[in-house]
Amino acid sequence: MKYLFIVQGEGRGHLTQAITLEKLLVSRGHEVVGIMVGKSPSRKLPEFFVREVGAPLIQFESMNFLPSASGRRPDMFKTIAFNAFRIHKYIPSIRLIRDTIRSSGADVVVNFYELMTGLTYFFCRIKVPQVCIGHQYLFRHKDFGLPRGKYPGSAALNFFTRLTCIGAAKCLALSFRRMDEDKERRIVAVPPLLRNEVMAAEISDGDYVLGYMLNKGFAADVREWHKSHPDVELRFFWDNWEAGKIYREDKTLCFYLIDDHEFLRQMSGCMAYASTAGFESVCEAIWMGKPILMVPSHIEQEINAFDAVRSGAGVSCDRFDLSLLLDFAAGFKADTSFRDWAGSASAAFAEELEHI
Repeated sequence: MKYLFIVQGEGRGHLTQAITLEKLLVSRGHEVVGIMVGKSPSRKLPEFFVREVGAPLIQFESMNFLPSASGRRPDMFKTIAFNAFRIHKYIPSIRLIRDTIRSSGADVVVNFYELMTGLTYFFCRIKVPQVCIGHQYLFRHKDFGLPRGKYPGSAALNFFTRLTCIGAAKCLALSFRRMDEDKERRIVAVPPLLRNEVMAAEISDGDYVLGYMLNKGFAADVREWHKSHPDVELRFFWDNWEAGKIYREDKTLCFYLIDDHEFLRQMSGCMAYASTAGFESVCEAIWMGKPILMVPSHIEQEINAFDAVRSGAGVSCDRFDLSLLLDFAAGFKADTSFRDWAGSASAAFAEELEHI
């Protein structure tokens, strides 16, 4: 079969999922005829993604969240105003997606949570079946059990999620655990798409804390904590291109430009992991048995953190309070059942994508 991927370019998770799924499908004799990635002026496509994928890459203008002045959370007013001003740029994107689907010969479109895909299926008559992949689809599952009063922004998030999957034959919801299929909403819970490099990593317990922050504004938290605990080595990855590949503040605090191979190498040897609660890296840390501190920067990550905390994977906070992480790590015991679940991903995705 021939597959066309359309990927949201925001963050790291959707990109690494696409890398993993491409390799899985190719290993089973299928062809990924192209990978389309949404871009915006505030984000740059990471080098590791360009290096790892084999299919031809096509980028298109897409809507993305813009950070606030603090660089910590998305600024919704600025995001709405910016995207409204650029609406004329998104119409050509819909046309490009439509034309690429029709000319690619794809049997299936695989949508990694890209809004423009849903809008293309809404405005154009696309006959090629679409399958959506993302952790966010799990939030709409009848058995997810989110306390909505505690997360008022979840309604808007679920509305956005519904827009991304317009016209989808089914949604494959990446999950920390097994769940029954939600047949009414066509949501199938599937294991996370962890790469072979993650599963084959040699795991050890080092003496440093590893971190990843989606927005560089969180660096202020890290620096503040570091002043009081200069003896604890901290290694943080970010997407601050202006700072260069490695930005060392002193002997025990260093910031790295996001590089997937180096990130995984350092995760496998850290004593604990702190992040802005992106689903992919949280799953990688759970697989490696690392205690986690999650510092959500928007509603989607808040729900990720809620789900991971109730799974016993870590703790959540509104800032990078690494003392909270180290206290949790002292009594942490890794969940070995997650490995069995994540290890079944290849069979699960083959079953769902080969029988559309």
